[in-house]
Amino acid sequence: MMAIVVGLIFYILPAPSQMTNGHLGLLMLALIVVAIMLGFPTAFTLMGLGTTFTFFAYYSQNPATALNQTLDLMALRAYWVMSNDVLISVPLFVFMGYLVERSNLIGRLFKGLHLATASIPGSLAVATIITCAIFATASGIIGAVVTVMGLLAFPAMLKAGYGIRLAAGAVTAGGTLGIMIPPSVLLILYGATAGVSVVQLYAGAFFPGLMLAGLYVLYVIACAKIWPDSAPRLSEEDRRVDLPKFAEIISRTKTRNVLAGLLLALKGKRNKDVPMRTLLTHLFIALLPALATALLMGSLYLTATEPEEVVPETLQAMGIAATVETRIEGGLEEPEGSETEEAQPAEAVQAEQGSAAGEEVKPGERRPIPTWWWITLAIFLFILLIIYAVLTFVRLEIFKMLLTSFFPLALIILGVLGTIVVGLATPAEAAAMGAFGGLVLAVLYRALNWRVLKEAVFLCAKTSAMVCWLFVGSGIFAAAFALLGGQEIVDTWVKSMDLTPIQFMILAQIIIFLLGWPLEWTEIIVIFMPIFIPLLGHFDINPLFFGLLVALNLQTAFLSPPVAMAAFYLKGVSPPHVTLNQIFLGMMPYMAIQIFAIFLLYMFPGIGLWLPSLVYK
Repeated sequence: MMAIVVGLIFYILPAPSQMTNGHLGLLMLALIVVAIMLGFPTAFTLMGLGTTFTFFAYYSQNPATALNQTLDLMALRAYWVMSNDVLISVPLFVFMGYLVERSNLIGRLFKGLHLATASIPGSLAVATIITCAIFATASGIIGAVVTVMGLLAFPAMLKAGYGIRLAAGAVTAGGTLGIMIPPSVLLILYGATAGVSVVQLYAGAFFPGLMLAGLYVLYVIACAKIWPDSAPRLSEEDRRVDLPKFAEIISRTKTRNVLAGLLLALKGKRNKDVPMRTLLTHLFIALLPALATALLMGSLYLTATEPEEVVPETLQAMGIAATVETRIEGGLEEPEGSETEEAQPAEAVQAEQGSAAGEEVKPGERRPIPTWWWITLAIFLFILLIIYAVLTFVRLEIFKMLLTSFFPLALIILGVLGTIVVGLATPAEAAAMGAFGGLVLAVLYRALNWRVLKEAVFLCAKTSAMVCWLFVGSGIFAAAFALLGGQEIVDTWVKSMDLTPIQFMILAQIIIFLLGWPLEWTEIIVIFMPIFIPLLGHFDINPLFFGLLVALNLQTAFLSPPVAMAAFYLKGVSPPHVTLNQIFLGMMPYMAIQIFAIFLLYMFPGIGLWLPSLVYK
């Protein structure tokens, strides 16, 4: 690959006597790729090359002030990173992720999910992907997700007889979902680089991330159906769930249905060894889905029937209605038929709307319940009916496992992403809430001690320093590239190709896909995104939509050899007989799935743009 890059340098660049500053910028861009592939630290290589070529750019203009201008630029770019409010959320999200990782929730979550999905083909791999998606939502740290699932899920799948390729692909592909699913550090860096709202990026990336996880699950189920030997069903011993003594007695003597059994035990003669408190506690746990549904429908009812805002009569009317009123008061009559709908008073419009709906709505009173609320209620009641019809004591025990593992994470996820999406908090404020929630979880699960806190703080500082130094280096590098005129040459070249927006989008995604082979996503974001972003306005492409496509595409940086970091993370914790080539081969189908997901997002932009347009009208 380095030979190809060096060969392209000699082929594209003119002779030294004909080189301009713009060509020096392209040479700097090629050299940074070669230096990174040689193994030099990315951030300091960016700073070194950027500073050197910045000095060349200033020296060609005024040799006397070149050194001072170069040093000033370095200080200003470093200060720009330090004063960037968007980057404040990076260390907080990272700290939250490391605390969640050390709260010992993931093992319980994986066990509960693989028991809950035991009847699905390839249940262990399906549970692995779902666990990775949930863990990625609560963490966003790719290395942590792949490493933890490599220790938990990968040996369990190999022990159950799963093929190495299928098991490795499920762990590595599921672990990289943190790139797309919020809170993603990649989306924060893209937002800071492109000047796009991180809040809207989070809202836009939510459904594409779930879509990608769903495609992974469908692929695993299809593989288990087509090649049953690669994903055998769990044995009865692995699917067995131990019941409490009272649950065994009720299941044997009365009924296996939870609601009916508990109500009969409460009403009739109970086992003397089972206190009333135990029965009531389990009845309350069984009724939690119904209580959650009641809470959700109640909040939807309050929102749907919220009364209209009453405008005080003392306020002066403005607009067309005010003009009509002034003309009448001044003795000027409106000609018949000239009164427009816009000129009608608000009370008349409300009266017409109320009569059209069949009910009269007075100002300050609640609006009638809309039809969609009744339809939603009917759907939820039907789902609850199915749940309670099939809810046995075995499924209740599985639900209790999920209750102690998934729901604490769900509260953190809702607290972080919910407040961001609805606009109650900035990403930095929501990240602070998430970090505090991770701290509380570690305390509640008795996983917080001095060693855990020390490791979390150290790893958080290390990751945050890497991100911030990358931004300092990319700032200096981008400034040097612009000073030399490299951006102008690229813009002129792309515009001279007379591409349509679709052709430019395809070309950009192919280049990013190929760059994901030798480079990591951080390097692609900080080095190459500043080159693509100025061209988006020329082709009338929404930077938010482009960022979602890039986020989907950049997962190839973790799944494509030779710099497939997810494979190296898994290899570091896998048994000795698992080779790196087997892991690479297991990841290849998921790269094809990602390309298909990019195609779906491009053909149906509403997958990524519907939620931001709904929340941020």
